[in-house]
Amino acid sequence: MEQNKYFVFDFDSTFAKVESLDVLCEIAVPSDKRAATLAEIKRITDLGMEGKIDLIDSLNQRIALLNANKEHLPLLVDRLRGQISESVKRNRAFFVNNSDNIYILSNGFREFIEPVVLEYGIHKDHILANSFRFDNEGNIVGLDTSNELSQNKGKAKKVKSLNLDGEIYMIGDGYTDYEVKAEGVATRFYAFTENVTRDIVVKNADHVAPSVDEVLFHAGVPAATSYPKNRINVLLLENVHPGAVKLFKDEGYNVEFHKGAMDEDELCEKIKNVSILGIRSKTMVTEKVLQNANKLLSVGAFCIGTNQIDLKGCVKRGIVAFNAPYSNTRSVVELAIGEMILLMRNIPIKNEKLHTGEWDKSAGNSNEIRGKKLGLVGYGSISTQLSVIAENLGMEVYYYDVVEKLQLGNAKKCNTLHDLLKIADVISLHVDGRASNKNLIGEAEFEAMKDGVIFMNLARGHVVDIDAFVKYYKKGKFRGAAFDVFPYEPKTNDERFETPLRGLPNVILTPHIGGSTEEAQYNIGQFVPNRIIQYVNTGSTYGSVNFPEIQLPALKEAHRLMHVHSNTPGILAKINNVLAKYNINIVGQYLKTNEAIGYVITDIENVHDRDLEKEMKEIENTIRFRVLY
Repeated sequence: MEQNKYFVFDFDSTFAKVESLDVLCEIAVPSDKRAATLAEIKRITDLGMEGKIDLIDSLNQRIALLNANKEHLPLLVDRLRGQISESVKRNRAFFVNNSDNIYILSNGFREFIEPVVLEYGIHKDHILANSFRFDNEGNIVGLDTSNELSQNKGKAKKVKSLNLDGEIYMIGDGYTDYEVKAEGVATRFYAFTENVTRDIVVKNADHVAPSVDEVLFHAGVPAATSYPKNRINVLLLENVHPGAVKLFKDEGYNVEFHKGAMDEDELCEKIKNVSILGIRSKTMVTEKVLQNANKLLSVGAFCIGTNQIDLKGCVKRGIVAFNAPYSNTRSVVELAIGEMILLMRNIPIKNEKLHTGEWDKSAGNSNEIRGKKLGLVGYGSISTQLSVIAENLGMEVYYYDVVEKLQLGNAKKCNTLHDLLKIADVISLHVDGRASNKNLIGEAEFEAMKDGVIFMNLARGHVVDIDAFVKYYKKGKFRGAAFDVFPYEPKTNDERFETPLRGLPNVILTPHIGGSTEEAQYNIGQFVPNRIIQYVNTGSTYGSVNFPEIQLPALKEAHRLMHVHSNTPGILAKINNVLAKYNINIVGQYLKTNEAIGYVITDIENVHDRDLEKEMKEIENTIRFRVLY
C-alpha cells in the first residue's frame, strides 16, 4: 500500500514570490529611509537563509529595523495576495484537493500568512508560523519566543512534533527548510528556485524544483500541467537570434545555445533527452541523429529550407518540423536586387581597380537594369516578391516552375527551363533543396544561356554544378555572377572557406547571408519558436512542413489527448472505443491525415488515468501519444 505523502511548503519566496518583511518595510518605513532600511533587511534575510546567523537574531534585527504597526498588516496582506508564486496559482486545485496533506511552515508571521493561504484551502491548524508581539499602541516590538519556530532548528522540531505517518516532502528556498531534512524529519528536501536561488540550499537539496509542477511531477502526483516546462530541454544551434532564446526561456524551458553547427556524431550525443531542436541550414538532422533523439518532439528550421532535416524520419517518429517560409523573404529579395544592379554596372571590378589606385571612369560594359529580362528559376515566395519589385524597376520578368503557379503583375511563364535560359539577361535561382534539384544547372543549362548573362544563385548550393560554371566562366559566357550558397559551407566562422569560385573577377561571393539581416533574423526568431511553443502547449501543427496541419483552440478545463498514427483505416474508431470503455465524455475531436500519418486530437473531461494512457499507446499503428492538461 502506498504511503501517505505530506507536502510542507515554506511561505516567503516559495508559496509567495517575495520576502514578506521586505514588503512590510516598503509599507512601514518612511520614503527617505526606505532604500537603506530595505537593503539592510535583505542582507540580514540572506544571512539567515544561508545559515550564517542564528534565526532568532535574524528575526529580531529585522523587526527592530521596521518600526511597523498592526495597522500596516492589512496593507501587507493585500500586497501578498498579488505576489503568490505563479506555479502555486497554477496548481490551486492541488492545494484545495489535498489540503489534509499540505502544511505551510514558516519562520514568518501568522498575522499576514494565515489570511493569504486560507484562500488556497489550507487548514488553519496546518499553518505553522511565528507570531508578533505588540505593545499597547499596536507597534510590533518582537515575536513570541515560546513558539518553537522562533528557535534555531525550529522548523525541524515543529514538523517532528506533528508525528506525520508517511513520506514528508519539504519545499523551500532557505537553509532552515533544508534543516528539516538534515535533522532526519523530512523524507526529501526540494530546493525551490522559482523566485530565488541560494547556492548553499541548492547544494544540499535532494532535488532542485523551479516550480510546484516539478515538485509534483517528481513526487508522482498530478499537477496542473501534464509535464513541467523546466524538463523540456531546448538545443539551439547556429547562432539563432537571441529573441528565440528568450522566448523559450520565458516559457520556462531549459535552453542550451551554441553559435556553431554540429556534425552528425556530435549531434547524436547532444540530442539525447532534447525535446526541441533549433537549427539553420548547416546542421544535418539525419536518420542516425533521429535514432538517438529519445525525447524529441519538434525540430525548428530557422530558415526557409528543410532539406537538411530527414522529414520522413521525423514523421516516422511523430516529430513535428517547422520552418520560417516567409520571415526572411524581403531580405533575400533585396540582396538579389542589389547584386544584379552591382553586376550590371560592373561595380565589383571597378571597386577592385580603385582599391589598387586605377581610375576607370568609362561607361563601357555598364548598364541599367531597366528594360533587361529577368529569368526566375522557381516561383515561390521569394521569387514572386522579387518579380514584383524587379518589374517596378522596369525589368521584363520571366519565370519557370515545375508546379503550375499564377503569375503576379506582368510576369510571363516559360514552358521549359531551357526556354527561360535562352532569353534572360539576368538569371536568378530560387528553387528548394530537394535531392532531385542537385546540379539542376549544369553544362547543358550553361550552354543554353545567352553570352554575357548575369547568373545568380541565392537558393541552395547543390543546385549548381560549380565546376561546370567555372568552365563556362573561363569561356567568357558570363558578364558577372553572384553566389550566396555553396555545395559545402563552413560549419563555423573559424573554418576556412574553399571554392573554385574564389578569385573570379566580377563574381560576388557572400557567406549565405541572403536572410541574414537583423530584421529577418528577428522575425525568424519570433516565428519558429512561437510555432513550436504553440505545438507543445496546445498540439497545434499549423505551419508544420511534415505533419497534417491542425489549428486548435486553447485548452480550457479539459484534457487533450494527441494521437499520432500510421495512416491506416479504423484508428479513430479504436480511439473512441477506448474512451467509451472508460466512460469518458468527449468535449471536442479533430482529425487530419496526410499520405503517411493521421493526427487525432481529442478533448475530454478532466480525467487522469494511467491505464487509459497505456491503452491509447497500445493501439495498433500508434506512433506517438501525448496528453496535455
